[in-house]
Amino acid sequence: MGNKKKVKTIGIIGVTAATLITATLVLNNPTSGAKTQKEESFKILQTTTADKVEGKYYLPTSLDTMQWGHLPNRDSKPIMSIPSGSTITVDTLSHEGILEDQGRDPVEYFSQFGISEEQILEEAIEITSSDIEHDFDAHGPHIVTGPVAVEGAEPGDVLKVEVLSLAPRVPYGVISNRHYKGALPGEFPENEGRQEGASAEHPELYNNVSKFTPLEEINGKYYGVLPIETGGEVRFPVKPFMGMMGVAPNTSDKLSSVPPIETGGNIDINELGVGSTLYLPVQVKDALFFTGDPHFAQGDGEVALTAWEASLRGTFRLTVVKQDDPSLPNNGEFTQPFAETEDYWIPIGLDEDLDEAMKESVREAVGFLNEKLGMDRATAMAYMSATTDYEVSQVVDKTKGIHALIEKRHFIDNLELEVYVDENKIDSKLANDEFYVSIDSLIESLGGKTKTNHKKGAVNVTTTTGSQKTTFVEKSVIYTVDGKELQLDAIPVVINDELHVPISVIDDLLGVKVNWTTTGKTLVANVSFDTKK
Repeated sequence: MGNKKKVKTIGIIGVTAATLITATLVLNNPTSGAKTQKEESFKILQTTTADKVEGKYYLPTSLDTMQWGHLPNRDSKPIMSIPSGSTITVDTLSHEGILEDQGRDPVEYFSQFGISEEQILEEAIEITSSDIEHDFDAHGPHIVTGPVAVEGAEPGDVLKVEVLSLAPRVPYGVISNRHYKGALPGEFPENEGRQEGASAEHPELYNNVSKFTPLEEINGKYYGVLPIETGGEVRFPVKPFMGMMGVAPNTSDKLSSVPPIETGGNIDINELGVGSTLYLPVQVKDALFFTGDPHFAQGDGEVALTAWEASLRGTFRLTVVKQDDPSLPNNGEFTQPFAETEDYWIPIGLDEDLDEAMKESVREAVGFLNEKLGMDRATAMAYMSATTDYEVSQVVDKTKGIHALIEKRHFIDNLELEVYVDENKIDSKLANDEFYVSIDSLIESLGGKTKTNHKKGAVNVTTTTGSQKTTFVEKSVIYTVDGKELQLDAIPVVINDELHVPISVIDDLLGVKVNWTTTGKTLVANVSFDTKK
């Protein structure tokens, strides 16, 4: 089996997290037996205006911009139209806390855990108190925001979705296990099951189990916390991603939001966080992009039914790619989602039969290695059997998902690296199985200044970008940002007498956005500083 790169827990939310600490929130969690009280400072990200978000365009969730439980299709009217290559910020809303088995009343539901009405998203209250139809048994649970028309997209094209940032809108979420659903339907929840008369007026009769899960900051890192009934608690790191990103399918059918489809939707791949790129086949004019199902974290499989579901403010760059573009993962017709991150190429398999989903993912991976990287198909199978991990994204959404994680660093001797800041190429290097960028070149491209010192046998570079000062020290995992030390996984090194920093840490340190594409056999890192452009 291959070795997955260690997940960072510092800076997963990015620099946005540091700016959220302003308001006081008091959490009472009665599920731990005795009531415990934890104080967290957090700014609730209510609906705002376009000038207050990172993207050039802004799409809030409201009764006018969402569908509850269904996907857009070819007949859907776009909420807005944006040029290809534009950035858009979307305020997504989690379905947890607003569903019928939770009373369809988020104010009453979350008050059980010490959450006041001011700490609940306004659109959650607006939607649940409206007369919008939602059938708990027949419809999907998700709040689907969109669609957005991307100008110039035509059937046969591909929509490239770059995830630039994901910020929690509230410091809490919910994990749910419901009867007849999940990986063990009929076994969990372990109670007497749904009772006659279950409804929004009598949510307790569903006998479903939902676990309120607060977001807590501990020593500068962010965690979800659940009680251990015999004493203590378990904590796990935040790793936010959008469970649902897709474009409208070429059908007039009213499709449930639950199963993922060939144009995306509820694919629930937890690798698709900040810095990831998702490619989606366009079937209708203007693509009609939609998103939803935000997560703070999810384990592969998502066995309970839901993961740590919680609302996120996401910023995306949406770009139309024509079929013959060398950045696409194959040379033929593009018919299903494909993703990549700094670390992996991710071929995806989707099918109601888990075995068939696995086969589809393997076929897609073999085709990718053959067409994109020139590997003989028999060699590709041998290579993957020795090294490639296949992960089950989820088994609970009717259509199962399996995806391959093909490690880019295995091919580093056969690849080139190019790094761009707002389309300007800067100095970069492939070395030590790592992707590096020159600090001098990077800071100059961002309009900042550098000062280099040689101390105790190590190169020390202090940079100034805007009002922020950052210090990089050769072969040290400790970085200093405005006088505060920050420990990250990767270290700066000297290459050709110049200090270079791993690209993997520059988003945490400098507040830039980095997304990856593969053009031919060249890895391309696109660094964005001003996402309003």
